Amino acid sequence: MTTQHSSKPIESEHRSGFASFVGRPNVGKSTLTNALVGEKIAITSAKPQTTRRAIRGIVHRDYGQLILVDTPGLHRPRTLLGQRLNDLVEQTLGDVDVIGFCIPANEKIGPGDNFINEQLNEFRRAKLVAVVTKCELVSPEQLAEQLMAVSELRDWKAIVPVSAVTEDQLEVLTKVLIDLMPLSPALYPPDAITDESLEARICELIREATLEGVRDELPHSIAVTIDEMSRRKGKDLTDIHANIFVERDSQKGIIIGHRGARLIDVGKRARLEIEKLIGHKVFLGLRVKVASEWQRDPKQLGKLGF
Repeated sequence: MTTQHSSKPIESEHRSGFASFVGRPNVGKSTLTNALVGEKIAITSAKPQTTRRAIRGIVHRDYGQLILVDTPGLHRPRTLLGQRLNDLVEQTLGDVDVIGFCIPANEKIGPGDNFINEQLNEFRRAKLVAVVTKCELVSPEQLAEQLMAVSELRDWKAIVPVSAVTEDQLEVLTKVLIDLMPLSPALYPPDAITDESLEARICELIREATLEGVRDELPHSIAVTIDEMSRRKGKDLTDIHANIFVERDSQKGIIIGHRGARLIDVGKRARLEIEKLIGHKVFLGLRVKVASEWQRDPKQLGKLGF
């Protein structure tokens, strides 16, 4: 007598679902998302609150599909934008199957980590995994100490030390996350790596270049929109005209720089990244505009896509 199991198709073991990484600013959430997807889909910066939307990156394996939702960090909001970002995070975390709490190997667990750990109690649907990031920065002894400290925070489904920089343990983390997903066919086609539009990705690359080297209070005030994007007839060349919005005239001066030098540098940096993304030459025209106090103004937030 044959058992049922032998005729069971392999696909029925396929798992698919959503995971999101949380953690203090600058613990490497976006860098880790990009490393797992194998392509840059989320911009990275040392500035807090760099990520402003729930950006989905898709990881394909023959045994499953992992959809990583890169969200803004959980924080105590000070503006309407901050509140909207927090709402977005809470909504996202309420819907995902797994939450990965990122804690860097090279920093002691502090009040920020404890605040986020407490917040995790609100999301009862998700399975919780601890991800110890930046392992390349510490000795094996320091890593062992940090893993012990992390294990004392709560009862995790798994604790995985990784390095996005050296790609150490990334495959282990992928497997751990997919194994915690529900049985399901793939939710995205096999060639999809993100559900972000090309325009949205280009805006983000311009914002990333603009964030480089600006003072702490300025990053939150920067938003980017595209006026026009078109490919020149018969040429491998795309024209892009974009706006960089700030909240005050003084900020406009900072972005433009002395005799326009800073804006030229931003354009050069952004253009190289955009060319990598679309695979051919780009003409990039940038204008800096002031949208007064847009982070606090519901109408302007709507116009800028929040």
